[in-house]
Amino acid sequence: MFYEWKPYVPVAKRRKQAAKRLAKLKKKGQAISPVVIEGRVIAKTFWGKSWCENLESYGDYENRLPRGRTYVRNGSVVDLQIEQGSIAAWVSGSELYKVSVTITTVPKAQWSRLVDDCAGEIDSLVELLQGRLSDAVMKRMCKQEAGLFPAPKEIRFDCSCPDWAGMCKHVAAVLYGVGARIDEQPALLFTLRAVNEQELIAKAGKGLSTAKKKPKSARLLETADLTDMFGIDLAEEPAPRAAERNKPVKQRPRKRAIAGRAART
Repeated sequence: MFYEWKPYVPVAKRRKQAAKRLAKLKKKGQAISPVVIEGRVIAKTFWGKSWCENLESYGDYENRLPRGRTYVRNGSVVDLQIEQGSIAAWVSGSELYKVSVTITTVPKAQWSRLVDDCAGEIDSLVELLQGRLSDAVMKRMCKQEAGLFPAPKEIRFDCSCPDWAGMCKHVAAVLYGVGARIDEQPALLFTLRAVNEQELIAKAGKGLSTAKKKPKSARLLETADLTDMFGIDLAEEPAPRAAERNKPVKQRPRKRAIAGRAART
């Protein structure tokens, strides 16, 4: 069975048609979350950029990715939902097409190795989600087939459009849309791969050395340290003599009240 390519539909008309269809879905109680991109930059933060860079490293997809970028930039991804191991979306084309993507969740053994490798390197969830960690840690997190980003063999997708290509432009737009969404909500990457980012934080303290846990008083320098550092001899305070230690301390007599002294004058 062969499909005929439908005539080109201007973007404005596609959006109008999509809006009508989505309005019906909203009435049925379905939440709608479009991908909105300002300008040409799809992702600006570490996790969003890393997702897009990982996507563009797939040689199998390179022919379809440029059209996908165009579609996501012009607002054609009118709904995108990310859940554990799956992505559901509606993309506005000649018609409104339904796209579904399944991504294999991270195996437990792989996640455990990743957590162990990053132990002691992640101090806070904020640093993790903002990507403000050492280059070594971030490279470990982004490594294909060993980190958080999926390899092509871990991705399965389907689109209701008539294009039978390995990846159509609508699927490509959705995958770029995921990058834009992760750019805004980095925690969604952990949700998508079915792992708990809190486990990385919980493991962080176990790799710290005892030197890092010394109290602030440990920073005080001993006299010998100062002598070695500056090359000077610091005079030690002489110890009190035994007789002086046992000698009672004289107390001064209390002064009379000023009021009494004033009465005698």
